[in-house]
Amino acid sequence: MTTTIVTSPGALPAITRPSTRLMLTAGVLAGPLFLVTILIQQATRAGVDPVTQPLSLLSLGENGWIQITNFIVSGLLVLASAVGIRRTLRGGPAGTWGPILIAVYGVALVWGGVFVADPASGFPAGAAMGVPDPSTWSWHSWMHAFAAPAMGLSLIAACFVFARAFRRQGKTGWAVLSWAAAAGYFVVAGTGFGTSDFRLVLAGGGLLWLWAAAVSAHLLHMREKGSA
Repeated sequence: MTTTIVTSPGALPAITRPSTRLMLTAGVLAGPLFLVTILIQQATRAGVDPVTQPLSLLSLGENGWIQITNFIVSGLLVLASAVGIRRTLRGGPAGTWGPILIAVYGVALVWGGVFVADPASGFPAGAAMGVPDPSTWSWHSWMHAFAAPAMGLSLIAACFVFARAFRRQGKTGWAVLSWAAAAGYFVVAGTGFGTSDFRLVLAGGGLLWLWAAAVSAHLLHMREKGSA
């Protein structure tokens, strides 16, 4: 049985299915899981240099399966959260484009795990230093190259979509947080790309991943109160 709860004028419908709670919980876990798994690998895997090597290279080498799994599992959790967000916000602000953009983020994660990058920047051991000439890239490296921009663009757009929805609901703090996440990504990741420091690129991405997790947590909390 599906029940729609509206507690006040302008409140969004909350779908009271147990599966919706699980889906939103998946969104809470996805970003932190993805980020922490990357940080652990950077700290423990031999030959990894977080400054010069992008996170995609973790999918290579003897233990590359860990990062491949991280991409795919985190992506599936995000896709589940997109369904939960759709159920929770259907008919209200951000109810259409919010879950669509989060779903694109999830697909990009899975995509990044299925299609791996080529060796580069000295990783794995024996790989040439620097980035290979694009004319030498494998087909799966070209496919992988779409993952990062798709993830970044979808999450930046989602920040603005949710910021607008939060502002309409009078949730100024959440609106500011959403704008700040997008701005922080531009500043931090942009500096990282400009200085070739992939620690900053990862930090910028982390801001967006954790923002998405926070939104899922907020919607889960509001759903439990019956006012999501």
